[in-house]
Amino acid sequence: MNASPGPHTNTEEPVPIVRLTLACAFALLPVAWLGLFTGIPTVLSPFPALTVMFGFFMTARAGIVAPTLLFLLWNPSLFRGDGRIPKRSYIFLALLTVFTASWFVQGWNFGLHYQGPRFTQLMLVMNIAWLLGLWTLFLSAWKRTPSFGFSLTIHWLLFAWLAWCAFPYLGELP
Repeated sequence: MNASPGPHTNTEEPVPIVRLTLACAFALLPVAWLGLFTGIPTVLSPFPALTVMFGFFMTARAGIVAPTLLFLLWNPSLFRGDGRIPKRSYIFLALLTVFTASWFVQGWNFGLHYQGPRFTQLMLVMNIAWLLGLWTLFLSAWKRTPSFGFSLTIHWLLFAWLAWCAFPYLGELP
């Protein structure tokens, strides 16, 4: 007996859904590379904590690949075309919001001293803009069942933010 698809499952063929999900995951590679490529923190390449941690403790390649792997592991239901947004994504965004505020409060003076006021202020504004955009999208999906494409998009944007400019390097480089 064939089970009918659930109400939150995309009824399209699974192969294009899998390919699209993988394509989005691999599209995070150049975003992560952009966050690290200059060798020093700049507005275009702010050394986000996610990629820098892997880069410092492993290799730069590991830092660039990390957001892609985390994206793939975070919401495996995307491979089935499921549009539901897991509660853990909302919790994760809430925690990231709190940690972002703490990051800038703790690192503000270091950022001003080592990266300069322009960099530090622009990073704050960019991170606030990213968070406001992500919260707008996540809250718009709160009381409804979003489409697979919408869920894929907002999860991609969340990991693109983490890969490119979330928690920028504020301080002296080792």
